[in-house]
Amino acid sequence: MTKDDGFGSDTTTRGVRVQVTSKFLPAQSAVDAPPAERRFAFAYTVTITNDGEDTVTLVARHWVITDGHGAVDHVRAPGVVGFQPTLGPGQSFTYSSGAVLRTPQGTMHGEYRMERADGSRFDADIAPFGLVVEEALQ
Repeated sequence: MTKDDGFGSDTTTRGVRVQVTSKFLPAQSAVDAPPAERRFAFAYTVTITNDGEDTVTLVARHWVITDGHGAVDHVRAPGVVGFQPTLGPGQSFTYSSGAVLRTPQGTMHGEYRMERADGSRFDADIAPFGLVVEEALQ
């Protein structure tokens, strides 16, 4: 199941629900700088909910960040914001982080590598969501 309204996304993979919202951070951006120095900062908040029956641990992440020119950056790392949260059935974990683009629009998507207590692993999808300066849409 996937829901995507452009600024956020909501998807479930094997009982792991990933909801994301994003927003532009003008105070941390350099929108009026010369073109080579322009920076557009965005915050995103993720809630991961275990709607399944098995306890799972988030062991790694992979983000695909695409700017408005189509430049792609892959980010792979253990856990999220210094944590490898373990979620029992019905439990959630929420965190916020950020991304900086050279364009006023872009997207992010990816997956979280999840591990069950028996050691089996699967990837929980993070559906695409927008990183957008709202004025850029007008």
